[in-house]
Amino acid sequence: MFLHNFKYTFKNLLRNKSLVFWSFAFPLILATLFNMAFSNIMNSEKLTTFDIAIINNEEFQNNQMYVEVFKQLESQDKKLFNIEYVDEEKAQELLEDDKIAGYLIMQDNKAKLVFSKNGINQTVLKYVIEEIDSTNIIFNNLVAHETNTNYEELYQNIMYKLNTNNVNITDKSNKNMNFMLIEFYTLIAMTCLYGGIIGMTAINQNLANMSNKGKRIEVSPTKKSTLILSSLLSSYIIQLIGLLMLFIYTIFILKVNYGNNLFLVILLSLVGSLTGLAMGLFIGVAFKKSEATKVGLLLAITMIGSFLSGMMGVTLKYVIDKNIPFINKLNPASMITDGFYSLYYYQTYSRYYFNLISLLMVSLILIVASIIILRRKKYDSI
Repeated sequence: MFLHNFKYTFKNLLRNKSLVFWSFAFPLILATLFNMAFSNIMNSEKLTTFDIAIINNEEFQNNQMYVEVFKQLESQDKKLFNIEYVDEEKAQELLEDDKIAGYLIMQDNKAKLVFSKNGINQTVLKYVIEEIDSTNIIFNNLVAHETNTNYEELYQNIMYKLNTNNVNITDKSNKNMNFMLIEFYTLIAMTCLYGGIIGMTAINQNLANMSNKGKRIEVSPTKKSTLILSSLLSSYIIQLIGLLMLFIYTIFILKVNYGNNLFLVILLSLVGSLTGLAMGLFIGVAFKKSEATKVGLLLAITMIGSFLSGMMGVTLKYVIDKNIPFINKLNPASMITDGFYSLYYYQTYSRYYFNLISLLMVSLILIVASIIILRRKKYDSI
């Protein structure tokens, strides 16, 4: 009976055109729109070498920290700035002609930045100056406790101590870090939960109050657990086909780089899909409403969950996590995206596996609850 119900449920689901669209076509359409929208943003905000000016007055020449830092910045292979040393009149002229992002002038032993507009280049320059000022404070504190107050010799002395103590700095940043990838993570999470529509449609076909087939099944000796598990398996396979299509499309057509943890991304997607199906299954058996009402409820839960997990803006997830953390702790969409973020930001996998296990537990609870509810269902007439 298991294989019989599995086979016919699978065939009926594939014949449902609306279901095929939402499971297979809609995620691909969204992925295409995301790529069109965010790729342009990425290109427009790509950081390149830009021009700045420094007022080469006596105060700047006497500030050895600034002189040495900008000398180092100029000597790098991949320069951040093209620096032009000029007087204030020339710098103002370059700024008005929009030939430089801004200029630096030392006044009263303080660095002052002059801009004609705001933008990413101006922000970067401001951040560099703040870092130099912070480093300068540290060096001044060190100088106060050293007999040798020469910056260059003090710098060499510090580097010598670091090298002799075998202190190494290793860049462990992910090579695929960009905010566009986060949007695709939320798209995968939404696709996983959209699989609930498949599970709901499958179980509705087997409910006496939803279809004639369900009436026949209700009076048959079929076990409710067999009914649910066969429907769940057929739905899950269809959901995985849709997910596979999404991964193939984003990786090979849109050239999305999921990094070195692609297997873990896929594993979390498989578990997330199971959670989505379990949600659809639970709503399908728990509510005695029309199919349209159930689908509407599931879509509302999915979209609200995706919204709170950062699909419409990553900052919203941060705000929710900071101020109302328990909401996203119960939100399956947030569990999926949080698992992806842990692969994106962290080198350890503890947070990833926590979300993975949480999704498995939610799935198990919903499936068991669905079986119990279905066993207790009674109808006055069939």
